[in-house]
Amino acid sequence: MPRRIYTFDPPDRFVAGAVGQPGQRTFFLQAVKGGQIVSVALEKAQVAVLAERVATLLLALRQRGVEIGEENLANTPQLAEPVVEEFRVGTLTLGWDADKEVVVIEARELGDDDVDDEEADEESADAELSDADQLRAAIAQIAEVEAGESALDLDVVRVQLEPNAALEFASGAVAVIQAGRPPCPMCGEPLEPTGHFCTRRNGYQN
Repeated sequence: MPRRIYTFDPPDRFVAGAVGQPGQRTFFLQAVKGGQIVSVALEKAQVAVLAERVATLLLALRQRGVEIGEENLANTPQLAEPVVEEFRVGTLTLGWDADKEVVVIEARELGDDDVDDEEADEESADAELSDADQLRAAIAQIAEVEAGESALDLDVVRVQLEPNAALEFASGAVAVIQAGRPPCPMCGEPLEPTGHFCTRRNGYQN
């Protein structure tokens, strides 16, 4: 199948959302423009790190004089129907296009290299989003990312957002993450509807 590149410059709507009950949710990034809806699945940790990186980028931009509104407490974003998974995300990249003055987010399909990395180091699988040293510098023009031949065959969603739209996305992503299971007040682990065995209470059900 030929490689698919979905470009939204800009989208009418770009959100992180989730489907399912707390504790069993599937997370998505979803871009909408006109009648086109593109949804890609990813891990909760990826959503969390992406929201954090976007917020850090916007703070740096504001310090450099870019006009960005204040963050508002966002309602939990709802995904547009139908939610059809185009692919599962392996790598996310984030950058700033200084010429267009837009935040650029790219989500690349999970590939064989990503699977190999997970098997080699399960701890790094908490967030497929590249760590700080693998992200583009917060204030830098988007540079072409060198990729192997396998990466060139992977599907990509590319979204360009005005800074205020990026702020809205990050706020909504945080709201989605926080809408899950509440933490146990004793140990901090997520509470199940039926309760859980709290390590701080020597295994007693909380």
